Amino acid sequence: MRKLIFYIILIAIIVAFLPGQVKALTAEQVRQQIEDTNNQIDALDKEIKQYQSQISETSAQSNTLANLIKELTLTRNKLIAERTQIQKKITATGLVIETLIGDISDKEKSIAILKQSFSKMINDLNQNDNTSIIERLLTIGNFSDFSYDYNNLLTLNEKIKENIKNISEEKAQLLTSKTEKEGEKQNLDTLKQNLVQKEQVVAITKKEKDTLFTETKNKEAEYKKLLAEKEKIKESFEKVLEDYESKLKFILNPKLLPKEGSGVLSWPLDYILVTSPYGSRWGKFHYGMDFRASVGTNVMSMASGTVMGTGDTDIDCKSASFGKWVFIKYDNGLSSTYGHLSVISTKKGQVVKTGDIVALSGNTGSSMGPHLHVAVYASDGVKVDTVPSKSCNGKIFTQPIAALTAYLDPTLYLPKITSDMIKK
Repeated sequence: MRKLIFYIILIAIIVAFLPGQVKALTAEQVRQQIEDTNNQIDALDKEIKQYQSQISETSAQSNTLANLIKELTLTRNKLIAERTQIQKKITATGLVIETLIGDISDKEKSIAILKQSFSKMINDLNQNDNTSIIERLLTIGNFSDFSYDYNNLLTLNEKIKENIKNISEEKAQLLTSKTEKEGEKQNLDTLKQNLVQKEQVVAITKKEKDTLFTETKNKEAEYKKLLAEKEKIKESFEKVLEDYESKLKFILNPKLLPKEGSGVLSWPLDYILVTSPYGSRWGKFHYGMDFRASVGTNVMSMASGTVMGTGDTDIDCKSASFGKWVFIKYDNGLSSTYGHLSVISTKKGQVVKTGDIVALSGNTGSSMGPHLHVAVYASDGVKVDTVPSKSCNGKIFTQPIAALTAYLDPTLYLPKITSDMIKK
């Protein structure tokens, strides 16, 4: 019995000096590194916001070659800062994972020690106490000795219960740490993917700037001529497409759609400024909604659903249609197309959730400046299809095609738009 008491004391000493205490200095150093990296991330965030403010100011000015070049330069600087920020976030996340791995290792060792000690206690208890209390009472000569042994047994029983409780708590903390680690790893994978996309769009902005210099020879007159040509191609294609879609037969069934004003769609961007609403515009009808978005801005899924297709109409006819596009069918009876993208982050058949990054905004297709075009439809009236175009020598376009009666006003399903979200 005294041997068992010795083990109880030994366990208390072991628990007091579990592995987590040995690495306190190292853990503190890692925490300091995380804090320093997060401070750098915050500083970069302020820099990015300054660039965004300058970009917004420039894009609001007259559409001249000089302003466009300035906007491209600011955009590239912003993207480079964002790229650096993502690299810092990857570093910070890696340090967090490293801390969690150490925490998990310590807890696993603690559990192993507690289990080993517990097993030893039980084995010794069986060896020393294989006789019943009644048998022990009949064989001992001194009742005080029996009382002493019996009290020790009770104490040992309480220690065993405490040991079991400690193991349970350590296991619960271990599971929590493992869950946190899995979440951080998923976050790390997302950051790495986003970094690759930012690298792509940095290269795209440089190429766009170089191409612009080549096409305009840095002359304002040449730039105006280029804009006029793009506008002509755009108008020609839009007329053909509208004629084609007007002939498609589709009867809208409101019962298959979410309730208007229900807010079933979330915003596709973190910052919202509507530059062109759904409806009549410049003597024509705008079958979508335009949002201000500098090149490389994260574009997010507005609801849970499936990517039904992606593509790039510039391959067949530059400046005529969506440019790079993503088409998503949501689980609520609605679908949407994102147009004028710079980088596509998803692929056909991919399941997405609300808020998932599906693309980066851009200036491709029939776009006179960086923005995001969003079209919303009744799902039964739209699909990825082909349409011929006279504007580009009869080339065949592949993109989302919908009956005109299937187009819906996005504001009916988005969160409420306030006056400060609309371009004055």
